[in-house]
Amino acid sequence: MAKLTKKQKEAAAKIEKNRLYSLKDASALIKEVASAKFDESVDIAVRLGVDPRKANQMVRGVVTLPHGTGKDVRVLALVTPDKEAEALAAGADYVGLDEYLQKIKDGWTDVDVIITMPAVMGKLGPLGRILGPRGLMPNPKTGTVTMDVAKAVQEVKAGKIDFKVDKTGIVHASIGKVSFEAQKITENAAELIQTLIKLKPTAAKGTYIKSINISSTMSPAIALDPKAV
Repeated sequence: MAKLTKKQKEAAAKIEKNRLYSLKDASALIKEVASAKFDESVDIAVRLGVDPRKANQMVRGVVTLPHGTGKDVRVLALVTPDKEAEALAAGADYVGLDEYLQKIKDGWTDVDVIITMPAVMGKLGPLGRILGPRGLMPNPKTGTVTMDVAKAVQEVKAGKIDFKVDKTGIVHASIGKVSFEAQKITENAAELIQTLIKLKPTAAKGTYIKSINISSTMSPAIALDPKAV
């Protein structure tokens, strides 16, 4: 097990063991314990009482964080020529079709989100083995396959993120930066948690929100009180 640095020990000492924090207190504390020289991301992990192996208990969706993620999201719009100007005006970083399909085939995946149109999805099928593992494959359920390309680009740039429960029953998401005001971290986290609650599968039995932890890139996790949230 790796030894903790002095800063990591100081950060850990500020977090009370076995305490379940309120979202408000945790959002303030995360700013205190972050010690890296860069602007760390603030991440949340929500353990759900679901069995992701069963289709009727799969939890996935999208949420627009009120204050964005603080990250400059790089968007690739794979569109037909008649939609290129629209995508560019909306803020897409890369716009085109065949040339970018070839770049992806050659191994280029230097983007965060890919938005496309229904008519183009057929061309993306063969690239599933490249895009799928990286979470880049567009999906109608997350709004990244649409005819309203401009709206989709604007939403992603404004802080819309998609999430999906992993095979262990946990939803991981980035909800901001430690440079955010504590209130903004609180509001972003609350928006995601409330969205998860709305998406509770009817087949899920027992406790739905089992645990919630937030952490920054380099800090220990802070446990939240699920009942308070």
